[in-house]
Amino acid sequence: MNYAMLALIKKDFGGITSNRRLMLPVVLVPLILTVLLPSVFLLAIRFAPEDPDILKMLELLPAKMRSDSVTQTAAGMILNYIMPAFFLMIPIMTSSIMAAGSFVGEKEKHTLETLLCCPLTLRQIFCAKVFASFLLSMFASLLSFLVMILVLGLESFFLMGTLLLPGANWILVILLISPAISLIAITLIVKGSAKAQSVEESQQSAVFLILPVILLVAGQFSGLMLLRFPILLIVGILCALLAWVLLKKAMKRFTYELLLK
Repeated sequence: MNYAMLALIKKDFGGITSNRRLMLPVVLVPLILTVLLPSVFLLAIRFAPEDPDILKMLELLPAKMRSDSVTQTAAGMILNYIMPAFFLMIPIMTSSIMAAGSFVGEKEKHTLETLLCCPLTLRQIFCAKVFASFLLSMFASLLSFLVMILVLGLESFFLMGTLLLPGANWILVILLISPAISLIAITLIVKGSAKAQSVEESQQSAVFLILPVILLVAGQFSGLMLLRFPILLIVGILCALLAWVLLKKAMKRFTYELLLK
């Protein structure tokens, strides 16, 4: 990565951080998903541990994953089996804010021609746009994870008298699956941004990438699919391979004709 690519990444970051309208969802959406919702879950578990829906979810857990305390078991299930699914949604939602306007935004601001005259190849420009959005999504995911662990740890300690700690599943989610999902989404969105006629059109197409993750979250709550370590490992490897293939193909098919049509 050369200086010109770093300058382009810095420019894209500056365009996001200086725009309050764009930064607001980057900050609020992760906070709602990783702090507000799990806090509501913990309060429900603490004050209504015998709720039929909670007991039904606990029955889905293997016996070795249950403890004598219903509240501790339910809290552990929320943190280690329900919340990881939200961290597949966060990188898509945060990265799409920057990625959706990566090229179509340049067209609307009439800076595309200037961008194409910079000392970078078209492939380098594409990679810089992808990497800028990827860094934003990973920063949002990692910061959200740290805030979530801190807040839930304090809440579980004061509400239940025990410290709620993340399981081994989170290693795969944060270091493998979330980056892979983010890269898949960004590659598709940035490529779509080059063909879109407006930022709104590009953002609308990005929404469809979130639908499979929403279905996965619904499956977590219904017990149809619990994200256990072996499943996460397989999903992570497949997503990483898919991300690599999509990025390679996107760079090969990214041409001036596609960008300027």
